[in-house]
Amino acid sequence: MTEQPLDRAARYEREFSTLFAEFFDTLGTTLDTPAFSRFTPDCLELLRDLSLRGGKRMRVVLLHEAARLVRDDTPAEALNAAALSIELLQTHGLVHDDLIDDSATRRGGPSTYYAYRERFPRHPRAALGLTVLAGDLALALSLRVLLDAGLPAGLRRAMTEVQVRAATDTFVGQIADLERDFGPAEPDEEVLHDVADHKSARYSVLAPLRLGLLAAGEQPDADDAELRRYARLVGICGQMRDDYLDLFGDAAVMGKPTGTDLREGRRSYTVARLLSAVSGTERAVVAEALGDPDCTPRTVAAVREIGERHGVADGMRADMRRCAEQAALVASGWRPRRREEAVAFFERLPLWSIERDR
Repeated sequence: MTEQPLDRAARYEREFSTLFAEFFDTLGTTLDTPAFSRFTPDCLELLRDLSLRGGKRMRVVLLHEAARLVRDDTPAEALNAAALSIELLQTHGLVHDDLIDDSATRRGGPSTYYAYRERFPRHPRAALGLTVLAGDLALALSLRVLLDAGLPAGLRRAMTEVQVRAATDTFVGQIADLERDFGPAEPDEEVLHDVADHKSARYSVLAPLRLGLLAAGEQPDADDAELRRYARLVGICGQMRDDYLDLFGDAAVMGKPTGTDLREGRRSYTVARLLSAVSGTERAVVAEALGDPDCTPRTVAAVREIGERHGVADGMRADMRRCAEQAALVASGWRPRRREEAVAFFERLPLWSIERDR
């Protein structure tokens, strides 16, 4: 019987978790570290803890399924090197995101920044500096793992180029994300789409697609326009879903409170639509809550009710589905020249991304 997509995804996650742990177990012996340094092993341990703490590993799943578009017997070494690079770049992003957002926790444990703050309560600048350097080290490792892989030189170079471009686009997206919240008014939808594309779609979707094709022995350049369109649409779907859940989700199911974007003053998809849809007293309620770190759950519930009353929740659900259907249509166009099971996976993925509840 053919392995089902969700079963394959679970298998990829299990296999990668073992691979990732083995990578960190050997890193201490392969990294050139001064013998006297105690901070470097401590930094590696913090990166290890954060990296192995969980996550759905969907980027790894996308990598493997992209390779399956071409063949079902892609060499493991190429896939493993690409998977490690993808997730180390993600670790870098988590470390720096938590620093930018001043987040105390991540995946049920302390963020790297707060772990360092606890270690150095009397040296805040050292805690800040070590956090930045931990993220930088994860980024460097994400590239080094490709350069060190036992792969043909051309393949190593092509994969490294994919990751360098993905990292660059992500940093630009992070800058644009911060800039978006400084505007005098709510951003228009195209601005939000561009931020979602640069900040997350290009490294979370497009890079795994390109790396998977490369690992399978195929150059992705010929299909670049289609890959970019698919990745952009899936990235927008995912960001819209995150923003939707932040106000309209179930806090008990998600395991975290709603209203974070409101409290932090983020002009997300949800907040921008709210500001566009309301006026008068209701707009004043939303505007007062926006950027107020002490905004109470009661106020968040009031803003949520305003959004539901004005059709913001319904409108976002409709737009998410429309965007997901467009992405599925792009993937369906791959069918004549790609393997059926993998095409079917990429057709279904956008709808899965908007149906999740956390």
